[in-house]
Amino acid sequence: MKTRIALAQFNVTVGDFAGNVAKIVAAARDAHNAGAKLLVAPELALSGYPPEDLLLRPAFYTASAAALADLAAQLKQFAGLHVIVGHPLREAGNSSAQGHGNANAPIQRGVPPVDTFNAASLLVDGKVAGTYRKQDLPNTEVFDEKRYFASDAQPFVFELDGVKYGVVICEDAWHASAAQMAKAAGAQVLLIPNGSPFHLNKEAVRFDILRARIRETGLPMVYVNMVGAQDELVFDGGSFVLDAQGELVAKMPQFEEATAIVEFEAGVPVRGETNGGNSGIAPELSLEAQVYAALVMGVRDYVNKNGFPGALIGLSGGVDSALVLAVACDALGAERVRAVMMPSRYTADISTTDAAEMARRVGVRYDEIAIAPMFDAFRGSLAQEFEGQPEDATEENIQARIRGTLLMALSNKFGSIVLTTGNKSEMAVGYCTLYGDMAGGFAVIKDIAKTLVYRLCHYRNEATAFGKQNVIPERILTRAPSAELRENQTDQDSLPPYEVLDAIMRMYMEEDRSLAEIIAAGYAAEDVKRVTRLIKINEYKRRQAPIGIRVTHRAFGRDWRYPITSRYTEPVE
Repeated sequence: MKTRIALAQFNVTVGDFAGNVAKIVAAARDAHNAGAKLLVAPELALSGYPPEDLLLRPAFYTASAAALADLAAQLKQFAGLHVIVGHPLREAGNSSAQGHGNANAPIQRGVPPVDTFNAASLLVDGKVAGTYRKQDLPNTEVFDEKRYFASDAQPFVFELDGVKYGVVICEDAWHASAAQMAKAAGAQVLLIPNGSPFHLNKEAVRFDILRARIRETGLPMVYVNMVGAQDELVFDGGSFVLDAQGELVAKMPQFEEATAIVEFEAGVPVRGETNGGNSGIAPELSLEAQVYAALVMGVRDYVNKNGFPGALIGLSGGVDSALVLAVACDALGAERVRAVMMPSRYTADISTTDAAEMARRVGVRYDEIAIAPMFDAFRGSLAQEFEGQPEDATEENIQARIRGTLLMALSNKFGSIVLTTGNKSEMAVGYCTLYGDMAGGFAVIKDIAKTLVYRLCHYRNEATAFGKQNVIPERILTRAPSAELRENQTDQDSLPPYEVLDAIMRMYMEEDRSLAEIIAAGYAAEDVKRVTRLIKINEYKRRQAPIGIRVTHRAFGRDWRYPITSRYTEPVE
């Protein structure tokens, strides 16, 4: 017997239960109209993911339960449609649970324990027909689900059209036990709701993990991932179906909301057309295309979900602010973006020219506010205090802080959020100014190494998906990078070449390689010691930086937790 299964990847908002219910109902309507009998929604689709410490508030679970009941009632109109939806669940202590949810209900003498779960329920004909509770709780990188949830140890299998379907949630599929337990309970197909955030090469990792589960169980798998951004995290969708041989049967696009229909015959996925009339397998995006799409989605969702009317960017005529401006325009539309050039006596004429030209190409409002009068006022006020002292980074930082103050004043007056323009290489080694270029509300490229910044700029100039090409003037991409805070300054006056810096940063910070290993890879010992020392001593700056979009498997932020106060120095050998 043939059964159509709908995969729904959509963009939910944490805590917006009514809005998220509406998204699920809309996907159910599309699925029902396409003849689907089963719809799979992403992990915690009802509440949004990750809810973080909202999960420590009992009222949040009460709201979730009410939303689940409302959703079930609304889905009753789609007779016979089975819907798998993820949601947080709070219930009386479960004897099968391993541990109890934290902080939701303090243990009291004579009062039964309360367990909280990352759950997925089957809704059909207006009722909750069964519930699965996640077994494997991730507690690495950006995940800390053991802080919030208890883990269960029971499978959930249901039958539809003579085929038995087993549900496992996200991390469960990264380990063998939950899938094998579902098979032992009779499952012939695995359904996997996910909240799997994007990072470089994540898609290949997902395929490798799921194919390992298929080799162990021999079961086809339906993998449904959410799409959208939540604070630092971006969820890229890319939902897919693998058959029992691990072959790709269907794959949805990344970074797009969509509902796809995949036909199964007696539990075997049939290669064919998804709704929308495409071949059923979305084309693979280049690394640069994926990262750029993640940045656009991250900016769009952060600005829109938090209710900002638009964005402000300090435009310098350099490559970093050029990339941030391009991303902001593609995310929000030029009419919601304003660029401000704040030249000083050290700003080259070509910087002002190139900044104005880029603003013209993308079509944003562009203003210039000279900071020389304010800089002179600061120096005059401090002249007596600084008497006899040579000029140094102090005067450079004053200029950066003047610019930060001007941008924040415009933000306060007009409500737009300031997008900062510092990249990962700069953030790593502290080549940035507290309360200066670090001042703002959202750090768009804080996880983008300088070498990748250039690649993304070239990609954007060549891309056809955004309407305009060559939006970044060529000279911005070819001139030596400079903060322009003193005469004839370039970044390489203070830093190793970015190719060297980025490689050392990646091996040390992202790959946890030892100093000896990095040196053995061919990098000069002095460069390795210098860069890693700078990473260590600038942690205090990064803790005060605005949050920003995560695109690597280890970004400065949620998954980098090094102490500010530390006397540990790693030996070179």
